[in-house]
Amino acid sequence: MVPSGRPVSRTRIRELLDAHDLGPSRALGQNFLCDQGMVDKIVRLAGVGPDDHVLEIGPGLGSLTAGLCATGARVVAVEIDRHLIPALTDQVGHHQETGRLTIINADVRELDWASVLGDHRWAVVANLPYNIATPLILDLLAEQPQLDRWVVMVQREAGERLVARPGSRTYGIPSVLLAYWAEARIVGSVPADLFLPRPNVESVLVEIRRRPQVGGATDREFTRFRHLVRTAFGQRRKMLRKSLAGVADVDQLAAAGIDPTQRPEELDLDRWLRLTATVAPGKRDAS
Repeated sequence: MVPSGRPVSRTRIRELLDAHDLGPSRALGQNFLCDQGMVDKIVRLAGVGPDDHVLEIGPGLGSLTAGLCATGARVVAVEIDRHLIPALTDQVGHHQETGRLTIINADVRELDWASVLGDHRWAVVANLPYNIATPLILDLLAEQPQLDRWVVMVQREAGERLVARPGSRTYGIPSVLLAYWAEARIVGSVPADLFLPRPNVESVLVEIRRRPQVGGATDREFTRFRHLVRTAFGQRRKMLRKSLAGVADVDQLAAAGIDPTQRPEELDLDRWLRLTATVAPGKRDAS
């Protein structure tokens, strides 16, 4: 067994891989962070401590897990790759003995969330697999309100779309759907050479904070909102009176304070919300 608890480094990651006869899985998008300075930065940005419950998705070889456990927070690390579990345990298993770390071998998309989250509020701190990062963030924001604040590493392009503002070329469906639940901003860059293997893209750190006023949103309201957004952006070059034809008419657009000649990337969250309320079933009959 490789000695556990050592600071993360490129040498350490290679030792763990060699000791367990492992290689990074391209199918699972595995790129292992191997820079202790970046680990420390992520943990500092997350601002977690002994009173916090932290969910880490895709701990890999435990680079970030070790830093999170060192804060005294209670950490649940969910790793889909069963082959990595012995190596992950070598690196951070001593934290399990203190009761501060729980390692779950599962696909986070199929997790029994009620049993994991309990009654607590949670922070999500993770280096997310690039191939599922955006849909995973949006799904968990919509479905798991106890996931309260996030610092996650994603591909730069995905991060820029998530935090984009109206009028920018990157503003689109992910930007609007995330804004429905939370506020987000990019808080750091992560060079590609800090990973093993080196990815072909740059990464960014995105901070996400859930907005408390969304707590009363119903599934039906969000479903209508999402349908409007996806329909409009499905033809983003067209004016809204054309891209939303059959969904919202000119009168409904005007009632929401929207110029029918505008395009979807020009609408901020408030106008999307007003439009959702305007096209709600029975709205016109009740007015």
